Amino acid sequence: MLLHGWALHGGLFAPLVPALARRHRVHVVDLPGHGHSPAVAPFTLDAIVARLDERFAREAPLTVLGWSLGGTVALRWARQSPARVARLVLVGATPRFVAAADWAHAMAPVTLARFADELAVAYRLTLQRFLTLQVQGSDAGRATLAALRSALFARGQPAPAALAAALDLLVATDLRTEVAAIAAPALVVTGSRDTLTPPGAGAWLAQALPVARHVEIEGAAHVPFLSHRRRFDAALDGFLDAR
Repeated sequence: MLLHGWALHGGLFAPLVPALARRHRVHVVDLPGHGHSPAVAPFTLDAIVARLDERFAREAPLTVLGWSLGGTVALRWARQSPARVARLVLVGATPRFVAAADWAHAMAPVTLARFADELAVAYRLTLQRFLTLQVQGSDAGRATLAALRSALFARGQPAPAALAAALDLLVATDLRTEVAAIAAPALVVTGSRDTLTPPGAGAWLAQALPVARHVEIEGAAHVPFLSHRRRFDAALDGFLDAR
């Protein structure tokens, strides 16, 4: 199962699907309020997990690949439904998106607050700027940004209210106390130049999860599965093939 990040949709994973589908049954999901999926109310992490749990009640065990916001959803789902989530692939993921006195591996609170303010007055421009941040510093940034821009509204425009609620979720969520209780084996993939979820967040996750390996892709930013496909695929295949 492939879970995408904030403001995007499952179509972003299209380049990964053909190779995965040759060996696995693949579910590409639009998270609530994104793409073709209706929002949940209230828009909480538990409500998102409950919808996934209900929709895929007959699909177990699952390997869940969560990117960015999708990684947050995957972590909570694995914590709540260990019988359903057998393995995790966490890409550009973090237990906490906002920096704090005891958490340096994140964006400054003012950065996310600015996105929330700007969404209300310059919706499309704010989303475009967010895409630019995702590739900032990547040595394949221009091509990756073009792919993100092409995909952004391919499944319609997400409702501003849903995006604002999802952004509030990112600001409020801190999963650091939950991670040690997640039994599912995990692959944690980070980009060495990621400014949204810095590689230190991935290193922390890999150390805190009971069974995990960490792969840092040199030169990648927040979207290594698009910008550095060969290295990403090698890490993913090695994890999926492991016994």
